[in-house]
Amino acid sequence: MSNSTEEASVLDSIKHQITARNFDDALASIQSILSDNSQNIDAHYMAAVCYRYKKQYTEAQKHLDILKDLSLDKGRVYQEQGHLYKAQKAILPALTSYQTACQLNPALLASWKAQADLHAILGKEAIAQQMSAQLDRLKNLPKILIAVMDLTAQGKLFKAEAMCKSFLQKNPTNIEAMRLLADIAMRLGAMDDADLLLDSARQFSPRNAQVKIDYIKVLRRRQKFEDALTCSKQLLETDPQNPQFLSVYAIAKMQVSDYEDAINLFDQVLEKIPNDPVTLTSKGHALKTWGKNSQAIESYKLAIQHNHSYCEAFYALSNLKTYQFDNTQLKHMLSLEGEKALMPADKTHLYFALGKAFEDKKDWQTAFDYYTKGNRIKKQQGSYNADSMSAELLDQTDYFSLQKLTQLMQYGHQDSAPIFIVGLPRAGSTLLEQILSSHSMVDGTLELPNMLTIAQQLKRSTLRNEKPSYPDIIDTLESQELYKLGKRYIDETKIHRQSAPYFIDKMPNNFRHVGLIKSILPHAKIIDARRHPVACCFSGFKQLFAEGQEFSYDMHDIASYYNDYLALMNHWDNVLPNAVLRVQYEDVIDDIETQVRRILNYCKLPFESNCIDFYKTKRAVRTASSEQVRQPINKKGVDQWRNFEGFLMPLQEKLEPSLNDFKRWRKNSS
Repeated sequence: MSNSTEEASVLDSIKHQITARNFDDALASIQSILSDNSQNIDAHYMAAVCYRYKKQYTEAQKHLDILKDLSLDKGRVYQEQGHLYKAQKAILPALTSYQTACQLNPALLASWKAQADLHAILGKEAIAQQMSAQLDRLKNLPKILIAVMDLTAQGKLFKAEAMCKSFLQKNPTNIEAMRLLADIAMRLGAMDDADLLLDSARQFSPRNAQVKIDYIKVLRRRQKFEDALTCSKQLLETDPQNPQFLSVYAIAKMQVSDYEDAINLFDQVLEKIPNDPVTLTSKGHALKTWGKNSQAIESYKLAIQHNHSYCEAFYALSNLKTYQFDNTQLKHMLSLEGEKALMPADKTHLYFALGKAFEDKKDWQTAFDYYTKGNRIKKQQGSYNADSMSAELLDQTDYFSLQKLTQLMQYGHQDSAPIFIVGLPRAGSTLLEQILSSHSMVDGTLELPNMLTIAQQLKRSTLRNEKPSYPDIIDTLESQELYKLGKRYIDETKIHRQSAPYFIDKMPNNFRHVGLIKSILPHAKIIDARRHPVACCFSGFKQLFAEGQEFSYDMHDIASYYNDYLALMNHWDNVLPNAVLRVQYEDVIDDIETQVRRILNYCKLPFESNCIDFYKTKRAVRTASSEQVRQPINKKGVDQWRNFEGFLMPLQEKLEPSLNDFKRWRKNSS
């Protein structure tokens, strides 16, 4: 095509050809577009539709597989996948695809209807009626709210937000609109707005259980766990026998570290829904975090026993890190691989579990292949852009000069309590947190979202081009505003602290905001947890993160992210000499006492031997490294990545600048 206008005209013509069922002519035009632009999403989508109608199902599937990598509108891709399976009379895979489509985009009425129809065919009338009820509920919503749902699912958040706000101005107490706007606010990182909207919604509609559950979710995301517990208890009091409400309360109990009560509540749910695999897995998570691994394993195994294809339980076992699958379990997992009725999330859990299983068997090739499959599915579900992230981090180096930081640091809040541990996931941050939190003067907390929320709020208005971009927008802040932001961070994080004068925030992604941290909290300590670049990146690639680490699902993306991280940390070292302490994981493993003394000296803390005996510290650890930090220092994991070295040459080549930096550091520290 000569230009986008001409291409759009041809695409419009193709739509008319498809409507007229002139599929061969449509496909000829589609091929013309794809010959010039092989990644044209609309062309691939229409090709899949044409081939489906022509009953050329293999060709249709090829285009859908391409779309799963290309398209941001994943919901419609899975809806078309459902149509394709349905055309082939593959009912269970079709149901799975329609269910996935509705999870990704709940505005897809055709997918709700198809689910109702297929469940009716299977004789599952109760479920069919539930799907029909959901379809009727959506049809009865104002059309503008359906459009808001659709835009939100496609990631067009600002357009969705503007449309929803316009509707709410005319209908200020519409509960569904308030829920939708709160969801958009959460996706944009505006947790305060989401909190306010849902709090208002529950006042307007005090009997609306879904609004209450949404509100509890926001409180949990904000890590207001005590408030979430109170609201969960109030919800349960409205219907003490409701298993969903019992489960919500159990999760709230977990998050305030009341694991005994949480497990009792999960047991109450299991009395009402015997052998429910979701509840058994949640109970396993509570037991694991409580440090009761053998009981956690039994709970996960029960979940599998009662639902042979519940793949999250297989992954939960693998994520214990110390558990090894036997041959019977491995055969079971392999038998699931060919099931077309597995949801993408199920496949992801299965592939990561199989990766761990074959790694334990030292079948490095097969393990690597499964890790790659799992990561590919996760990447398909997201929209991460490595170039955009690089540009965002480069903006930090452009703005935060020594002169700028010297000026800003005059005005921030002077509290010296926070100790930030930053870096990449799987770089040893949990180990450093466990070491420091073993000191009598330091509280261990969590990966706190508060600094990221402050940064996101500064970014939010800039994305609408109303103000300078972040971090340049900091120039528009008055000196008192910098102080207030620092004080806000201190005030908001008090709920996670005990009585120690210092506390840890181990959110790794805070490395992106060191300049902001030093601007609003100039006396905060910052520790950079560093690890061999390939070891760190590959460990991240093998780990299925709950959320927030989308760079980790692709080797190119994770290498680019690591290089950008290193460049940014080098910038902070240049403009703020000695302000950030770099702690190399390998140095800690080689000589823990020297590194502990070095860390405590930087934090201006007296030496305590408890920090060396960190593994004896009794506290809940919620990260993937929970089992490792309950054991004495050992070198088992240091060179684990070398088992896969033959598959990691592209990663090593991309990481060359970071590897050179690592070699220099190790040479100088030896």
